[in-house]
Amino acid sequence: MGLFGKMFEKKTCSICGGEIGLLGNRKLEDGNLCKECAKKLSPFFNDRRRSTVEQIREQLDWREANKERVASFNVTRTLGCDTKVLLDEDAGRFLVTPVSRWRDTNPDVLDFSQVTGCDTETRETRTELHWKDKEGEEHSYNPPRYDVDYDVYLTIHVNVPYYDSISFKVNDYRIEERDSVEFREVERQAREIREALTQLRESEREKVVAAAAPKTARTCPFCGATTIPDANGRCEYCGGAMGA
Repeated sequence: MGLFGKMFEKKTCSICGGEIGLLGNRKLEDGNLCKECAKKLSPFFNDRRRSTVEQIREQLDWREANKERVASFNVTRTLGCDTKVLLDEDAGRFLVTPVSRWRDTNPDVLDFSQVTGCDTETRETRTELHWKDKEGEEHSYNPPRYDVDYDVYLTIHVNVPYYDSISFKVNDYRIEERDSVEFREVERQAREIREALTQLRESEREKVVAAAAPKTARTCPFCGATTIPDANGRCEYCGGAMGA
């Protein structure tokens, strides 16, 4: 069968077994993926072509389990404007979403401890301006003139099996001047997100270090016994509170 014939050859999704339409195939390293199964992948995942069928299955299982994390997610802080970073500080988790009805989209819920860093970047878009002559033809100015717009992007680096970063534009409006109030506000929002995630990540890691530290014997202030507090920070003899 020639190349043209293979184009119309019926293909089967390696995940669900369903038939794939003419324009519905998403090629994998060792198989095929239908667009319905592709929709279930993480929105931050972009390495499909180099992924095996088994790797896609693992990610889809992870995404299915993520639904429980979404259901139990309790927003304690909201950061950002258009694309928002939602925090559940009690559970030590966060998510990034551009939509208001985010529970319907099964956004990835990650732990603060999975954050490895945050970067901000200002991107400049230059569009050349032209002038028109009497015949309506456009010409460049000499020297060239440009209309310049600025966008601020935030990248959250994460330790996740299926991707290593989450990038999004912070501003949801056009910024024409770098020294404007609008630009400074977007920079403030980006800095707020970066500082919050960095501080929460460090707090989680400090808890891990403290939990792993060797326990030392102390004197109970209630019964006078020398003992190591239990998991609840209480004396093993009288049950008095000794702290962690």
